[in-house]
Amino acid sequence: TPAEAKEIRERLRRLGPNRFVEQTISSGTVSVRKLVTAFGVRPDLPYSTIWYYQILGRCIQRELRRRQKLDEYNTIDDAVSLLQKSKNIMVITGAGISTSLGIPDFRSRNTGFYSQLLARGFESPEDVFDIENFDNDPTHFYQLAKEILPVTDRCSPTHAFIRLLQDKQKLLTNYTQNIDNIEAFAGIEPERLIQCHGSWATASCRKCQTEVPGDVIFEDVRQQRVSLCQNCLDMIEKQPRKRKRVSNGKSKARSSHSDSEDDGRYDVPQPGVMKPNITFFGEKLPNRFFDRLTEHDAAIVDLIIVIGTSMKVAPVSEIPNYVDEKVPQIYISREPADHINFDITLLGYCDDVVAELAKRAGWTIEHAKVTDVALTASPGPKTGQWIIAPPGTNIDPPTPASE
Repeated sequence: TPAEAKEIRERLRRLGPNRFVEQTISSGTVSVRKLVTAFGVRPDLPYSTIWYYQILGRCIQRELRRRQKLDEYNTIDDAVSLLQKSKNIMVITGAGISTSLGIPDFRSRNTGFYSQLLARGFESPEDVFDIENFDNDPTHFYQLAKEILPVTDRCSPTHAFIRLLQDKQKLLTNYTQNIDNIEAFAGIEPERLIQCHGSWATASCRKCQTEVPGDVIFEDVRQQRVSLCQNCLDMIEKQPRKRKRVSNGKSKARSSHSDSEDDGRYDVPQPGVMKPNITFFGEKLPNRFFDRLTEHDAAIVDLIIVIGTSMKVAPVSEIPNYVDEKVPQIYISREPADHINFDITLLGYCDDVVAELAKRAGWTIEHAKVTDVALTASPGPKTGQWIIAPPGTNIDPPTPASE
């Protein structure tokens, strides 16, 4: 049962891995197949007992690394108090903070991007955002990318809330997984912004590495045509063309200036393809992400707020477990992230939740779309979990996750 699984995990932390194994597996009081169920592994998988022992070892390591909830933080008032007293707040954001602007989460199946992706034979968005696939055939990306081309002239109330933290000298760093670059429009200072997966702000040539402002390729994206590097085109225009060798190894001279350039006699260099500086699958995250986290933020952060992300994509998903376990953590999203032990979970639309927090803190978010409707807060099924919504709004309470 969930209660038994929780007790087993607590015993692991209390005893340590060696004594835990001695009192369970070694003593014969429980089988390895049953014990792994406490860590979310099914006991009926078609694998050997040795495999289950290996999985148990990994589960033990993962559980011991997993952050534990701080019992002293549970209510919305606790969240407001943390906001008011904290001086170095780390904010981790995802697609949920931009959806009110009409920007879809490209992983959502309810978007035009996803339906077009399936129509072209791809099984998941990751296939389109794979760097090897892009280099082999960039047309697939350019035929679909207009669906996720970002807006450039507005931000959401949640972006404005993060800007408010900055204005109050409380924002340590905003780690965003979004590629829309709206944080820049909202006025988040570059030195406080880590775009973990890159953004549309710039684009680079895959051949000569020339970097240009992202909007240089926007028209090509809208027209669904592959954007070519202007620097490469300029260099090609200036270079003398190499004549192809004929079978005897001698250069074949052109018969006249009127000869067609497409007759195959000349090797015409190809320009590079422009790629938005989004981190594709198969590419490394920018070093700045790791440097900022490990060399600066981890030592001084005093509050973490996670907004609008399921926290399932590494390495961003590992940040809560990397910082000191005594640093309070608040989670804001439509659905809970039960794989991470946040101290306070506020469930609802991101814009509504941050508006309520600011209101209770006595702050004003400078944004025309900030709701002035009174919100209600209902306790969720877990300690520290609250559902925040306007009266009459039907946001179903989350079902407690089974172990």
